Amino acid sequence: MTNSNETHINKKPLSKIRRQIGKHMQKSKSISPHVLTAMEVNYENVEIVRKTHGSNWKESEKFSLTYLPFIMQATTEALKQFPHLNANIDETDLVINNEINIAVAVDLDFEGLIAPVIRRVDELSIREIAKQVHDVSIRAKSKKLHQNELTGGTFTITNAGPFGTMFQAPIINQPQVAILSTDGITRKPTVIEDTDGIESIVIRPIGILSLAWDHRAFDGAYAASFLKFIKDFLEKTNWEERFTDDRP
Repeated sequence: MTNSNETHINKKPLSKIRRQIGKHMQKSKSISPHVLTAMEVNYENVEIVRKTHGSNWKESEKFSLTYLPFIMQATTEALKQFPHLNANIDETDLVINNEINIAVAVDLDFEGLIAPVIRRVDELSIREIAKQVHDVSIRAKSKKLHQNELTGGTFTITNAGPFGTMFQAPIINQPQVAILSTDGITRKPTVIEDTDGIESIVIRPIGILSLAWDHRAFDGAYAASFLKFIKDFLEKTNWEERFTDDRP
């Protein structure tokens, strides 16, 4: 006899990639004691470069200059200073990686996600990072990635910002010990202080960076210091000079 409730629902089998993602995420939550740390970032210095060079960049490269390559370069500098985040746990040991290989989560048109790896990011300029991220994103969506481009990541960035998120709590990509979420950037009032210590309220592009991390690997002060380094690097770096020089 058919249950009358079954006439009001549709059952859709989970796809293979959906099942794999679910299994991986469930395993990660059971292995790592997750903690979330978040900070607000003023992206004004980055926005100046995007406004100055964005049109020419899109004309020559055929895709937009986003915030992500700037965030990735800031994250790379932070990983140099806080290497315990560029690591994985092997039973009783924290294994610190010598290379900085950042996996970037790519949405597959709502059918799942995949995280291709950008290798040796510390050796790349902002322009090179932008081009490589765009390249692997396009090839991920068209299923043209090589298997070796999906392994060897030492840290992961997930970018929900284009969807306008405020912040999210991502799940660590095992066997790594941390993952950074870059969320929506919007123009809003914020307080700034000039060189004379005088405060004023201005409109700036503001966004939140959220870091999920494994409490087995380090403690809150270390995680917060890492995130503060990224924040300061994004806010205080002369990005115009870095972008123009096109050097790591």
